[in-house]
Amino acid sequence: MKELNERDLVLCIVDRIVKTTVFVKIDGNGEGTIVTSEIAPGRIRNLRDYVIPGKRIVCKVLRIDNGNINLSLRRVSQKETKEVLDIYEKERNSLSILRSVLKEKAEEVAGKIKLESSLHEFLQNCRTNPEKLGKYLKGEDAERVCKILQDKKEKQIEVKREFKFSSKKPDGIKIIKNTFSVCQGNCEISYLAAGRYAIKFKAKDYKKANQEVNSVLEKIEKSAKENKADFEE
Repeated sequence: MKELNERDLVLCIVDRIVKTTVFVKIDGNGEGTIVTSEIAPGRIRNLRDYVIPGKRIVCKVLRIDNGNINLSLRRVSQKETKEVLDIYEKERNSLSILRSVLKEKAEEVAGKIKLESSLHEFLQNCRTNPEKLGKYLKGEDAERVCKILQDKKEKQIEVKREFKFSSKKPDGIKIIKNTFSVCQGNCEISYLAAGRYAIKFKAKDYKKANQEVNSVLEKIEKSAKENKADFEE
């Protein structure tokens, strides 16, 4: 069981709702509770509009009192939720690979690996330091795991944001075209409606994709100021 501290982000599954309290199962750490005021800002008429039994959610640890773990859902940002779910998905996929090779021994080996690192980080040694896999995997098993990773194209995370951009100048179309040229590579800007656009960026992890989107939007905003165009995110 991992030791929890205040402000830690934890992956939970909603277990049950009792009056104004939501009980959740914390991944690897037993049970926690969320009071209504920590579900979402503002007045809540029906808790089930936000949480339902069986739903996977990301919460923040508020305090731990005599073994009682008090959590908050509303204090977790969308960015934090995506990052935690991204890690969960990578761990789930890594365990699936181990199971396909080690069968019934996979859980035992995975438990030993987790004492030192995440499963995903451990399996990345296939690309950088394959001999490290020998600590927990036999030579043939290590080769099979690495072969699966080589054949499996890592899923990319997509971050999408909407923004407004317009120019009333005679050469407004040219200004827009030149401004949007900063979006290159895995970056894509699409037209939605009058003056409204969507920017998308794909990367191997959410943090990288989000950073790239922020960088491009900052350049677009700078260009808008220089060209006296209208920009709003």
